Amino acid sequence: MTDATAEHVPSGAGQGSLLAKDARTAKRNAAETRFKTYGLIAVCIGIAMLILLMTSILSNGLSAFRQTTIQVMVELPEDKLDKSGVRDPEVMAKVTTFGYKPLLRDSLIATVATAGIETDLDPKDLEALVSDESVAQLRDFVLANPEVIGQTIPVQVLANGRIDGFFKGRVTYESAALDNNVSPEQLQLAEALKEAGLLRTGFNWGFLTLPDGSDTRPEAAGLGVAILGSLYMMLIVLALALPIGVAASIYLEEFAPQNRWTDLIEVNISNLAAVPSIVFGILGLAIFINFAGLPQSAPIVGGLVLTLMTLPTIIIATRAALKAVPPSIRDAALGLGASKMQSVFHHVLPLAMPGILTGTIIGLAQALGETAPLLLIGMVAFVREYPSGPPEGLFDPATALPVQVFNWTQRSDPAFVERASGAIIVLLVFLLLMNLTAIFLRRRFERRW
Repeated sequence: MTDATAEHVPSGAGQGSLLAKDARTAKRNAAETRFKTYGLIAVCIGIAMLILLMTSILSNGLSAFRQTTIQVMVELPEDKLDKSGVRDPEVMAKVTTFGYKPLLRDSLIATVATAGIETDLDPKDLEALVSDESVAQLRDFVLANPEVIGQTIPVQVLANGRIDGFFKGRVTYESAALDNNVSPEQLQLAEALKEAGLLRTGFNWGFLTLPDGSDTRPEAAGLGVAILGSLYMMLIVLALALPIGVAASIYLEEFAPQNRWTDLIEVNISNLAAVPSIVFGILGLAIFINFAGLPQSAPIVGGLVLTLMTLPTIIIATRAALKAVPPSIRDAALGLGASKMQSVFHHVLPLAMPGILTGTIIGLAQALGETAPLLLIGMVAFVREYPSGPPEGLFDPATALPVQVFNWTQRSDPAFVERASGAIIVLLVFLLLMNLTAIFLRRRFERRW
């Protein structure tokens, strides 16, 4: 039988059509659709949880960036503040805050009377409208500006934490009736002062610049020392972890022989990257404080501990960036007569620099948010004094942003919860900026082959 005489056989006979879905294909397509649905649901749940978290933080923390103040006219008599008349800050410093407190109280009483506000509050309850920190701030202002003595000057004083919370919705008349620290009559007087234009709520620059406040002065608590301490520690981590991590990575990836010792080193580096951060805190306490004798709660100790914790991350990221450079780059450099070191430092390292910088910034961001190792080395201490400039300031007592958040959440006053949420916002802003910098560097310097 020839092809011409062969019976016509229908196409697709004995086999399934590619256009018709059989049972197995339908089952496979249904499984794929379910997987996509599960993935979409997981993404939506993650986004919803992120939105819920950010909503909670922002709703509780944004009010920390606003502060209530009262404007008063304060008389600064010479016979009480500088009897000698020499205007020497050292001599004037002999007048303590107890000497300034009556001046502020009398000024507040006069301000209420001048505004025509009637109140039955006694002077002690009237004085309670103002934060105790305002007395110290007034004294510091006079010592810094001796020429104001003998004058009557306008001063913006901090309102008490309860008064501040009233205008932020945290305190109500009902809660004030049950609170020993504020009364409904004081809240009514605060409202009258606001209507008279003497009380206002504005942006709180002090939250970013002032040091921490005591347990009874949440309205005066700030992040100034914590931000400076975190900055010092990040400078130490950057100065130590980047060169050491990059040098170790280059040696292990480009020059080290492949034997059991290098394999052991690589395994230990990977293991160190997974070690809980509190273990590094115990190591820092034993070596840097107990053995080396470095001071507790100092940025130098915190920076060294965070350097040890960040090194494995930087080494792993740097080695991955070096591996991503095509071997042809190395071969071409060697073929043109370059030495091994020249090929690495003149060709491979510049091409791997975006990945190295990205890994370094991510490691710094991780170190910036660590709390547990810093707690063990004493950085949870209450610090009011700003550390000096480096290098002396590296050995002065300080705290850090995540530790400050932990510290505020342990205090009983509800105003500190607001401060803690505000500090979390500041910390998230720093982390966001660092991650955006990492993305920019990768996009800016990345090369594709």
